Amino acid sequence: MKENEVPGMMQDKIQEYTRRITMANKTQMITILYEMVLEYISEAESSLARGDEKAFSEGLSRSMYCIDELIHSLNIKYELGKNLLGLYLFEKKQMIIAIAKKSSDELVHVKKTFSALHEAYVQLETMNDEEAVMTNVPKVYVGLTYGKGQLKESIADNILLRGYMA
Repeated sequence: MKENEVPGMMQDKIQEYTRRITMANKTQMITILYEMVLEYISEAESSLARGDEKAFSEGLSRSMYCIDELIHSLNIKYELGKNLLGLYLFEKKQMIIAIAKKSSDELVHVKKTFSALHEAYVQLETMNDEEAVMTNVPKVYVGLTYGKGQLKESIADNILLRGYMA
């Protein structure tokens, strides 16, 4: 691994998720977390295929951190929240078994579950017109400028006053 390379998710992917999170409403945040769960599982499986058991375990651990965030977002006063909690905990257990066995067999069900949840939330996004959770973030403009075939980003606004405002 190179000195400036990020283990797991590539740097450009991390920047993409960061940008999307700054502009996301509550529903979109959940969708992004589902995508991250699936991304980390995919990276873990690739690591296992290369024989890198440590990276496999780390990838699944990162995926479980995303699931922990999903668990913290649940409102268990409602039946749906309780059902999702049980589902998330079951899938985390499957991932722990996969780590212990050093096998991706248990991940088939996990990926199927989170893919279905992701698809459902993509549909919910079309019905949710809430504002972004984070306010006062700089606007990012992306376009083709000053370089043949190169995509350039510009950040506008005062970046000293970004994020949540107290």
